[in-house]
Amino acid sequence: MKELNEEKGFKVSIKTLIGISVGIATVVGMWFALQADIQEAKELPPPLKPEITRTEYDLKDELIRETIMNTQEDVEDIKEQLEKLDDRLFERKGK
Repeated sequence: MKELNEEKGFKVSIKTLIGISVGIATVVGMWFALQADIQEAKELPPPLKPEITRTEYDLKDELIRETIMNTQEDVEDIKEQLEKLDDRLFERKGK
C-alpha cells in the first residue's frame, strides 16, 4: 500500500481547483439562503385556521346529500332506458 507523506505530492490542475471552489461556494451560498428562509418563516405569524360554522356545515351536508339523491335518480333513469333498449334489441333479434 502506498503512503502519502511530505516527500510525495500529487498534481491538481487549475481547472479542478476552480471546479472545487465553485462547488464549495455554491453549497455555502445555498446554506446561508436556507438559513435566511428558515429565520423568515419563524418570524411570520402562524396561518389562520378557518372556522366552519354549524350553518355552513349543515348547508354543505345538505348539498352533498341532494347531489347523491340526484345521482341515484339519474342512475335509475339510465337503468330504465337500458332495459327498454335491451327489450327492443331482443325483439329485433327474435324476428
